[in-house]
Amino acid sequence: MRRWLLLLCLIASLWAFGVSYADEATISIRTEPLGKISPYVFGANYGPWAALPARLWDQAAESGISLLRFPGGAWGDENDLQPYHIDPFIKLARRLNAEPLIHVRFLNSTPERAARLVRHVNVERGYGVRFWSIGNEPDLYKSYSPEQFAKQWRAFALAMRAVDPNILLVGPDISQYPVSPDDYHAPLRRWIRAFLRENADLVNIVSVHRYPLPRTLDAPLATISQLRETAKQWDYLINDLRRVIREVTGRDYPIGILEVNSHWTRTIGGEATPDSFFHAIWWADVLTRLINHRVDIVAYFILAGGDGPDYGLFNTRGAYPTFYVYPLYKRFGKTLLRAQSGDGHLTVAAALDEAGQLTLMVVNPYKTERKVRLRVDGKTACPIKGAWRLDEQHKAEPVTLETNEPRLVVPRYSATLYVLDAKCQ
Repeated sequence: MRRWLLLLCLIASLWAFGVSYADEATISIRTEPLGKISPYVFGANYGPWAALPARLWDQAAESGISLLRFPGGAWGDENDLQPYHIDPFIKLARRLNAEPLIHVRFLNSTPERAARLVRHVNVERGYGVRFWSIGNEPDLYKSYSPEQFAKQWRAFALAMRAVDPNILLVGPDISQYPVSPDDYHAPLRRWIRAFLRENADLVNIVSVHRYPLPRTLDAPLATISQLRETAKQWDYLINDLRRVIREVTGRDYPIGILEVNSHWTRTIGGEATPDSFFHAIWWADVLTRLINHRVDIVAYFILAGGDGPDYGLFNTRGAYPTFYVYPLYKRFGKTLLRAQSGDGHLTVAAALDEAGQLTLMVVNPYKTERKVRLRVDGKTACPIKGAWRLDEQHKAEPVTLETNEPRLVVPRYSATLYVLDAKCQ
């Protein structure tokens, strides 16, 4: 009994000093490639109603943002795109080296008008835009059932393909998707099923949107712990969406998340709102999970928040903390590897970069430091060559580690990219 009491006292002492019990946990990496990481998971929405000031273009261009969805949000179903909208958008996309995706108006529009827009963009102007979507969040339309929308979407798609048969169509862009078997968004599975029964032969990428917070307009500001838990919901969401797609079509389709943020309201000023530091760590957690799930398109909402207080990667003064997830991931690499964390507090992903070096992203969304060991192909990992970190002190900046040995001390509320010595290969 006395030994047990001494052991309990020792544990209590260690806990008081903030020592993590992840000391013996292991991050395991297998170097057998799982496939290429889609270049379009680092995307964002962009619209004429929320333009990025030209003085911030260079910073955005250096971040690695790889896709811009335009015009984004409900604006695209409330307004007709004009040449004076499209030309500046294409100019920005090319400046950022980002793939453009254009959303054509569905409400109060016609297939013929959508086809004329494709003709203007790709035939008359020669912009060669490959990705196109039709309508925005049709489950929020007042006058359409899933089946009615699916049939009308098909008419739009056929008219657009008649102009340019090489375009890639993305849809149905519903506003949410269930994150558990009994989630109140469960009826939205019907929209996916109806859409695919009608359009499986036309759609190239199956897309949904996701905003976990707030549940109601009068909900209090989310806490860090509440926001952190929503990151885990993506594991169920993507797996369930793939299951529904297979049930209807008998095969897999690429998946797109064409709008995503933590909040669908313009909530700012809280510890976990889109303008906060913790929100950046949450987004690193979410994006790491989506990369592991092999999602093909991810478009954060939105690139620039407009003139007033708003969410976005930028406001008119500069970048919000969440922006720095993108330059951190710019160094990640293009070939996905299998990575698994023995510490349930950490979200991890591994890749090979263009130089053939092994990279590891480690996200710690908790307020306690974690300590873990690295193993590669069942063996002790080789030394760490360098690290870049996003935390309370660093904005995706290089950091000096206490040791280059394959034993990591992962700070609280952080996302860190590690590069391992090339001889690990």
